[in-house]
Parts: sequence; structure tokens; C-alpha cells
Amino acid sequence: MAKTNYSYEKRQRELEKKKKADEKARRKAELKNSGQEEGSEGAEGADEDGDADEAGAEPADPAPKE
Repeated sequence: MAKTNYSYEKRQRELEKKKKADEKARRKAELKNSGQEEGSEGAEGADEDGDADEAGAEPADPAPKE
């Protein structure tokens, strides 16, 4: 009868835990980065272009009414 290789099984469990932890850390970093990019992108776009706040407003230089 074959003897069970407990060290192999333990190593496989450890690798699975590490893989799971790495995946969780990657997802957490993605969420953090995507939140920063969206927030900073919206703020920078409005400051640089000035069009974001004025999208629904009247034109700055309307045609003269005669």
C-alpha cells in the first residue's frame, strides 16, 4: 500500500492560499486605482477644459439679437 505524501498535500494547500491572497490583493489594488483614476480624471478634465461644467449652459458669446 502506498504511503500518503503529506508534505506534497500541504505544499499544494499553501500554494492555493498564496494564489488566493495574491488575487485578492490584485482586485483590491484595481479597485483603488480605478477609483483614483475616475475621481482625478473628472476633476482634471473640468479644470483643464472648462467644458464639463458649462455643457448645459448658454454659450459664452451668443449671437447678437437684431
